[in-house]
Amino acid sequence: MSYQFDPRLPFASTIPSSFYVDGATLAAEKTSVFGRTWQLAGHANQVREPGQFFTAAVGDEPLLIVRGNDHELRAMSNVCRHRAGPVAKGEGKRPVLQCGYHGWTYGLDGRLLVTPEFEGVECFDKASVSLPKFRVEEWNDLLFVNLDDAAPPLRDYLGDLVAAMPKHDYRDFRLAARKSWELDCNWKVYVDNYLEGYHIPIVHPGLFRELDYPNYRTETRGNYSIQFAPTKRADRIRTVAGDDQVRYFWLYPNLMLNVYPDNFSTNLIVPISATRTRTVFEWFFRDPEMPKVRSDIAETIAFSDEIQLEDIEICEAVQRGLASSTYTSGRYSPQRENGVHHFHGLYAEAMGIR
Repeated sequence: MSYQFDPRLPFASTIPSSFYVDGATLAAEKTSVFGRTWQLAGHANQVREPGQFFTAAVGDEPLLIVRGNDHELRAMSNVCRHRAGPVAKGEGKRPVLQCGYHGWTYGLDGRLLVTPEFEGVECFDKASVSLPKFRVEEWNDLLFVNLDDAAPPLRDYLGDLVAAMPKHDYRDFRLAARKSWELDCNWKVYVDNYLEGYHIPIVHPGLFRELDYPNYRTETRGNYSIQFAPTKRADRIRTVAGDDQVRYFWLYPNLMLNVYPDNFSTNLIVPISATRTRTVFEWFFRDPEMPKVRSDIAETIAFSDEIQLEDIEICEAVQRGLASSTYTSGRYSPQRENGVHHFHGLYAEAMGIR
């Protein structure tokens, strides 16, 4: 069906339901959305030393992030130039990188070094073969990759998000826990849900008791938005004296940064299919090995899990509703859903439908 995004929030309608169920739409998104934006790939601690590497993916593109002997950080294709086998698996530390299919070996800079039992091949110059490279940049110890050579630098993409983040030295925070969930909904259903507090009174009663909901607000700015969530009785949300406001940041198209006074978490939303999504949570604390901090981490994750299970239930129900023959699109609450409208505007522009 035809769709045109209306930038006037009181007049606008949501993205049509077909965009949430169609496999061809997801295929286009992998190029127009995920293939042209800065995507969170990992953390700087994974590649502090020469030889350290980890694998990741953006859309359907397998990636290998490695620290070279020259201390340069590189993002390369994790696809062997021989028969498309994996050059590396998982993460670790190695002096060279050897494909797990036929043993072709590459240097940490991506140059092809060894081709076992390849004598006699004509018109083949090993010295001219190397792993294709992609752009990789770092912000607050988070590593981002962009598949598009023409995209603006990461700092330009972030804009004033850098200034808007609470003034922590984020390099003092270390990965404390990681958890991955899969749910039966389109990735945009999950993002839509994250971008508004409108559903909190109904879907999240425990969170609702913690927050000063009447003063909950969302600000939209460039490629990101901020949800300001003041607390009224922070029994389970961690706050400190003088800072009782939680900030939920969203960076287009699929990264959430939940910032608290003494910790922060990332939530990366990864499409598996048109109707299935993976959400990857990572929590960062100072001194995560200390007993008191371990207790704080456990409490934080338990509350997060409670909210996540509630979100999974409603997102999967919404996905079923989007498949109904009776529903096409809806309208936005100007008071509560400006963040969703902002996302849909950025999405429509990327997909060429505005």
